[in-house]
Parts: sequence; structure tokens; C-alpha cells
Amino acid sequence: MSISEKREKQVYTDPPLIQGDPTFHSITEDISVIPEKKTPTWWYIAFAVSFSGMLMLLGMIGYLVWEGTGIWGLNVPVGWGWAIVNFVFWVGIGHAGTLISAILFLLRQRWRTSINRFAEAMTIFAVICALVFPGIHVGRIWAAYWMFPLPNQMEMWPNFRSPLLWDVFAVSSYFTVSLLFWFTGLIPDLATLRDRAKGRIKKIVYGVLSCGWRGGNRQWKHYEMAYLILAGLSTPLVLSVHSIVSTDFATSLLPGWHTTIFPPYFVAGAIFSGFAMVVTLSILARKIFKLEHIITVRHLEFMNKIIMVTGMMVGYAYSTEFFIAWYSGNEYESFAFLNRAFGPYAWAYWIMISCNVFVPQLFWFKKIRTSIVPMFIISIFINIGMWFERFVIVISSLANDFLPSSWDYYSPTIWDIGTFIGSFGLFFTLFLLFLRFLPMISITEVKGVLPQADPHFHHNGKDNGKAGGQG
Repeated sequence: MSISEKREKQVYTDPPLIQGDPTFHSITEDISVIPEKKTPTWWYIAFAVSFSGMLMLLGMIGYLVWEGTGIWGLNVPVGWGWAIVNFVFWVGIGHAGTLISAILFLLRQRWRTSINRFAEAMTIFAVICALVFPGIHVGRIWAAYWMFPLPNQMEMWPNFRSPLLWDVFAVSSYFTVSLLFWFTGLIPDLATLRDRAKGRIKKIVYGVLSCGWRGGNRQWKHYEMAYLILAGLSTPLVLSVHSIVSTDFATSLLPGWHTTIFPPYFVAGAIFSGFAMVVTLSILARKIFKLEHIITVRHLEFMNKIIMVTGMMVGYAYSTEFFIAWYSGNEYESFAFLNRAFGPYAWAYWIMISCNVFVPQLFWFKKIRTSIVPMFIISIFINIGMWFERFVIVISSLANDFLPSSWDYYSPTIWDIGTFIGSFGLFFTLFLLFLRFLPMISITEVKGVLPQADPHFHHNGKDNGKAGGQG
């Protein structure tokens, strides 16, 4: 039996990715009806709450511009506070979307099709939240344009040796490519909404956004080539962006930061937290919009397996850090890690270990890995743990540096906390707008994994005309 025959046999013997007896038409109806139907009451309530959080974020930033970074809990040893913690956290959240879209697409993983669209959207919105923090933590926000390679009135050019510049270029490149990748995948589905739209405004808006898509053979050819190229561009960015963010720490001489394990350790942690957020959002979305037959437990189980693997990688990195600190013979490095586990920030360290190392081990049990409520709770704990990981790395290393005479305990102020909560308001405001006005699941790609998409498929002798239509 040839490899292609084995693969074809496996496709038909494995459980179906889409449950029920879907047709091309039913998939189009199930997904398109979400932005077409009347806005539900719960959406207005959720949008009001999240929009209020976003307004709070803007208010916090406005007061920060007026008063300066002194309103935060920064002190003499802790010059980096929650702003950098939140920046690294949001960049990590944004990793899973591009990994699902690009790397799994190149590896021909068919299960990605039901979750890639809103995972990509999550990436875009998380990176927007992340980009807020490098701009506001520099102090003089009105001079933030110095971070870009633009001539200015002082004839100064950016210092390209500064880690701040690395972040600007890495995250902006990642955001640009991810946005193009997301929008390219949306074009055929936007054309579907355009053709189904009843109102004139919707027809115009969806018509402009669909870029004249008609679904011809030449358009499909160019579309698939563009999608493949963007997937190829996105793949190295998934690995490089968080590597560059981690290098901000690793190039310093501070104990706890000055280690070469940071790039792979940060990438694994970013995928870990990003997939946890995708699980959290997909569980809510599939329940609210009644899409359990498209986003199935099988999809969630695949993601839980990736969470379990990356969680073990993160746990391995934690243990390796202690080994390197001991093996190096550097007393400052040894103290830094012992201080994390048993010093003034031990409470944060053990929250991190509990949520990131112990809790994901529950996914070894298939019953938990395939149960909605346990996986939802575990995914929330993982994101809590990953925020505390960034807190421990940033704060504990700075608060207890080389000179005990300069040590001080960092405590966030209400402005730190409000800015962080407000960033969630920005994220969910954008995400709710996406759910309301755009197809949250890729209609085109879901149809591609249906058995009817195979030209050799025979539906038990039944008429396959409706299944093979364009929806």
C-alpha cells in the first residue's frame, strides 16, 4: 500500500473533525449567520464592560502622561515594573494564533481549520495590547517616535544596540505579517458575507474588504500562493519574536537574567500561554454560538496535548535554571534563584510553579483532557501562572540585585493594576467587535476538511449535489 493510500485510509478511519452530517451549505449557514443575525443582549452587556475597561486604560495612560511614571510602584532597584511584565505577557498570548495558522498549516494539520481564525484574531489583538506598554513605560511618551528610524529635530538616530529598538522592530514586523496573514485568509469569507448581505451598507463594506473576490480559478491559485508565502514568513517570526523579547533580559549582566536558556524557554512559554488562551476563548465561543459540531472536543484535546508538552518544556526550563545557577559556581546567580524560591517573592514563585508545572499534568488523564469544565479551569490557571512567571523574572531579579544596601520590595500601585486590567478591556473590546462583524471560523478551510471536499468521495450513493455546491 502506497503512502498516499495509507493517508487516504487514515482520513476515513479517524473520527471526523466536524461532527454530524455537514454539507458545504450547512457550514456556510452555521458560520455566516453569526454576524448576520440581530445583535444579542449579552453582547451589548459584555461590550459595555470591556469598553469601560478600555476607557479606564486610556484614562490611566492620560494621567501617566500628565504626572509621569512616578505614579507606578517603581523604586530605585526596580526600574522595570508591571509595564514590562504585561508587555511580555501579551506578546506571549499572541503566539498561539500564528503558530496554529502558519506552522500547523505548513505541516498540513487539518484540525487547525476550526480554530485558526479567531486564534489569529487573538494574536492581532494581543499584540496591540502588548504594543501599548513599550510606548508608555519610557517616561517621555511624546518622544516615543525616537524609537523609529526617522530623522528628528535633534539630528539623533535610534540606538540600534538598545533592546527597546529590538522590541519595536520585532513586534511591529510580527504584527504586520500576522495582520496580512489574517486578512488574506478572510477574503473568501468576506466575499460570502458580501453576497449574502441584505443591507446596502453591509454590501459596500464587505465588498470593499473582499477586494473583488469572485472565486475564479486564477484567484484561488493566487490566493493559495499568497497564503503559503505568508505562512512561510510567519513561521520564523513565531520563533524569533519572543526570542528577541527574551534577549532584552539575557544580554544584561543581572543575576537571574544573564542566561542563554531564555530564548527557547520564552518561546515554549509563549506557545504554552497562547494555547491556554485559545482553549479558554474557544470553549466560550463554541458554547455561546452553538458551534460544538465545528469546534469539537477532539480539537480541544489536540490543543490540550500541546499545552501538556510545552508545559513540560517550561518545567524543564525551570529546573535547568537552578542547575545552571549551581553548576556555574557564581554565588550571585545561585542566590538569585534561591531567593526566588524562598525569598520575599516566594509566594509568587510557588504560584508560578503550581499553575505552570503541576496543574497541566492533569492533562495526562484523557477524561480531564476531554472534559470541558476541567480544561477551562486549567487554561485559566495556566494564564495566571504565566503572568506570575513574567512577574517573578522581572521583579525578583531587580528587587534583590548585587548590593543589599539598595534592595527594596516592589509593590504595585492602583495605577499599575488599573492599566493591566484596562489592557484586558482593550483586548475584549476588539475581540467582541471581531465576533460580531466577521466570520469567527474560516468557512473556506472548514469546507476543505469535509469528506465531500475529496473528489473521490462517494456519499453512500446519495445525491452529492448539495454537498458539493458553493454554499
